[in-house]
Amino acid sequence: MDKIIKIALGLFVLILVLFVATVSYTMYVDMAYQNSLNSTYQYTCSFSTEDVLHNVTLFLPVPADIHGNSPVIAQISSQEVTGVPANWKLTLFDTGKATLLQVLAPTIGQPPANGSANPTTVTLVVNVSSPVYINTASPLDHAAVFRPIQNLQAAACPSQDTTAPGIPSCYQYQTSAYTDYTAAPNASLTISASVTGTNTWYIFSPESNMYQNSISIQTLHGSNHGWVTPVGWIEYGMGSNDTPAF
Repeated sequence: MDKIIKIALGLFVLILVLFVATVSYTMYVDMAYQNSLNSTYQYTCSFSTEDVLHNVTLFLPVPADIHGNSPVIAQISSQEVTGVPANWKLTLFDTGKATLLQVLAPTIGQPPANGSANPTTVTLVVNVSSPVYINTASPLDHAAVFRPIQNLQAAACPSQDTTAPGIPSCYQYQTSAYTDYTAAPNASLTISASVTGTNTWYIFSPESNMYQNSISIQTLHGSNHGWVTPVGWIEYGMGSNDTPAF
């Protein structure tokens, strides 16, 4: 009888030790994850020309969730954007279908110098933390991307390191932008924008996941007065989604 009691007591102690160890491990992992989690958005928008554009009005998509909000939009609304020339004015507009950034500039670019083109590139940048974990596995439904999204189609992803975690998915789509300015017939304008949402954390080693979304407007020539159709590209599911909690 005593032997049975000793065996039972030993099993109980073993189970208790395993339980305490499991709980302690789970608490450590969760605490390490929560304390080290950092979620950020990086947004850039570049304008390149080799001549002078006059009386410029642009309406461009900015990264937003399905409700028209995002930390990027909040940062732009607060005028916390780097790279903005002093004579530019940025204003946000909610069209009901998408949030657009209005760019007003008296001029963009510089005249040719000594008979040669004088290239100018202006890049707007926003780096902002997200108050919540960014759902990089499903950004079209749960994160900030360039909208509106039209004619969404699956596309082949660029070559990836097959040893890296995560199996990315890629899509191509069309969106809308508006350009209005006057320029010489040989003047050109190229506009491109991108947003990257990234989560990083550290438990026993550094881990991360991310998605990337970009749009580009085909090079415009001369004066322009109307809507254009940028091409959008999104790649998501990159990195590790083996996290303790979302």
